[in-house]
Amino acid sequence: MRRVLVLFAHPNLRESRVHRRLLGAREGLEGATLRDLYELYPEFDIDVAAEQEALLAHDVIVWQHPLFWYSVPPLLKQWIDLVLEHGWAYGSAGNALEGKRLLSVVSAGAPASAYGSGGYNRFALRELLSPLEQTARLCGMDYLPPWVVFGSHRADEAELDGRATEYRAVLRWLTSGGHEARDLGDRDFLDPRDPALGIPLDQAGVR
Repeated sequence: MRRVLVLFAHPNLRESRVHRRLLGAREGLEGATLRDLYELYPEFDIDVAAEQEALLAHDVIVWQHPLFWYSVPPLLKQWIDLVLEHGWAYGSAGNALEGKRLLSVVSAGAPASAYGSGGYNRFALRELLSPLEQTARLCGMDYLPPWVVFGSHRADEAELDGRATEYRAVLRWLTSGGHEARDLGDRDFLDPRDPALGIPLDQAGVR
């Protein structure tokens, strides 16, 4: 079993229908650990040593967050700045994270049609997240295509239930190591319904 660390960053979880549902889908799933950064560090006083220890103890890292101005919430940005230190995460002697995998789990208020050359956001979501992808690569990590909840502002309860089921399936797929044998290519995002990925949605189960 692969150990998955979900680093969750949302400054106002109480008001988020999407992320409260996604976090609920993770509950009880063996091998998937949650660290809620805004709960741990309400004053932004990040314990770098503790965060690095958590990274070392896991095989797959998930950054779960809403899209904030085409990027990450401020606490996750500070986490990246402080935790991924030169000489530890990157640089000539920085190889602590080499070989691990990183997945971005993102909610976006706009629909999927808003992203890409024909949409009003002009770029595919994976393009907008390219700084995160390059961060992973600089640290010797393998960046997976992001898993995205598009249209989060208008999603109804049935849609949210479906996406929560998908998320649990993705996490189970990561803990099983099923992703390691797959050529994920240059997909704009990870689609659990793609049969080529072998993600067992029928066994997802949401608690």
